[in-house]
Amino acid sequence: MPEPKQLFVNLFEMACVSHITHGLWPLPGNNRERFADLDYWLELARLLEHGGFDGIFLADVVGAYDVFRDGPETALREGLQIPNLDPLLLIPAMAAVTERLGFGVTFSTSYEPPFAFARRMSTLDHLTKGRVGWNVVTSYLPNAARNFGLDGEIPHDDRYRFADEYLDVLYKLWEGSWDDDAVVADRERRVFTDPSKVRYIDHVGERHRVAGPHLVHPSLQRTPVLFQATGSPAGIEFAGKHAEVVFTGGRTSADFRRNADGMRDAAVRSGRPAEAVKFIAMAGVIVGRTQEEAEDKWRLYRENASLDGILAHSSLPVDLTAFPRDITVREALERAQFPAEKVPFLPLEMTVGEALDFIAGNRNDRFLVVGDVKTVADEIERWLDEDGLDGINLRQYHSFDTARDFAELVIPELRRRGRMPAEGERSATLRERLFGAGNARLPETHFGARYRGGAHLHDA
Repeated sequence: MPEPKQLFVNLFEMACVSHITHGLWPLPGNNRERFADLDYWLELARLLEHGGFDGIFLADVVGAYDVFRDGPETALREGLQIPNLDPLLLIPAMAAVTERLGFGVTFSTSYEPPFAFARRMSTLDHLTKGRVGWNVVTSYLPNAARNFGLDGEIPHDDRYRFADEYLDVLYKLWEGSWDDDAVVADRERRVFTDPSKVRYIDHVGERHRVAGPHLVHPSLQRTPVLFQATGSPAGIEFAGKHAEVVFTGGRTSADFRRNADGMRDAAVRSGRPAEAVKFIAMAGVIVGRTQEEAEDKWRLYRENASLDGILAHSSLPVDLTAFPRDITVREALERAQFPAEKVPFLPLEMTVGEALDFIAGNRNDRFLVVGDVKTVADEIERWLDEDGLDGINLRQYHSFDTARDFAELVIPELRRRGRMPAEGERSATLRERLFGAGNARLPETHFGARYRGGAHLHDA
């Protein structure tokens, strides 16, 4: 009989007050306003480590949400991802108080040069002993583009084309610039690095010219675990070539399976096996010692959710709250003299009230469960076995109650069912936790591996 499939669990976090659960930060006992206090992150890291989580995943943006109501005021009032700290700087501190916990961190390929980022990520891989991953994003906020000297967003498919070159530079630095045995640390000969085993990369491309060599010697993983969230055709092709773990979801099991199958097909088109990509979904897990306790928590979270925060996060260009709830969305757009084709995602024939209720509840998709321990564990097993999910990014409604509830109630039950590693088990690197012992480096079928030993660095 095959071993039961195990769940990979990240806590989904961001160094801000309001990440993805808007309006909940003032709840009693919530620690969100402490996000700029280092002790917040140390306490959280210890809780996750001792509770059995696999990792903490740090989201990020490099701009303000200023489309809704034509400015950042709503986002500022709500604490919606502003103020917001640099997530890369949090990782060494959390790594210092943990041994097993992994770290996924978000960074954009669109605005900052790859050479400096390669150095930062290699540094983190060394300092964490191979426990770091990178969530590859291309940045979608108009304000982010203006922050880096552009008039507006880079067109969507161009962002992915530019990102492809960005990763090409990184692979050359991480995989090709240094040989594994370049560092000899020979005291007698007074030679630290063998110069014959370090090389320039001399990359010349559409956007970047990078000579190299990489400034950091090979780390345990060399290339960090590559995460990506996408759903567009260009993003799916990019994921097929580069991503090892894809964040996807869907309102139904069929939606999720269709998304996952599309990315597996893209991986095969890129010369990789379909199973080279694992899938993680954002999941809401509200658990209590009884069903009633869980439902009370869920009721509290729903009652305190901020519609303004949700609409600002959605970058809704028309303020539907300014119109009567009983007129249709089409009528509201006509009154606002706003072209309907610019908001194709809005249900035009719904009433404004129905549309607002739909938007407010739109994140409660397939991967939401509210219940006692057995109910939650049964549902997670369905996600693994019926949907084919590999892991979750646990949505945090309350800091630290959400993580503590999952650690104290759900993880012991999942361990009992063989769905998570036994307490105290260690994996040497984040990639090995995901893909098994002995898999600390990119597999040979991955595009980035082609540069090993300095091969292909100067191909036209």
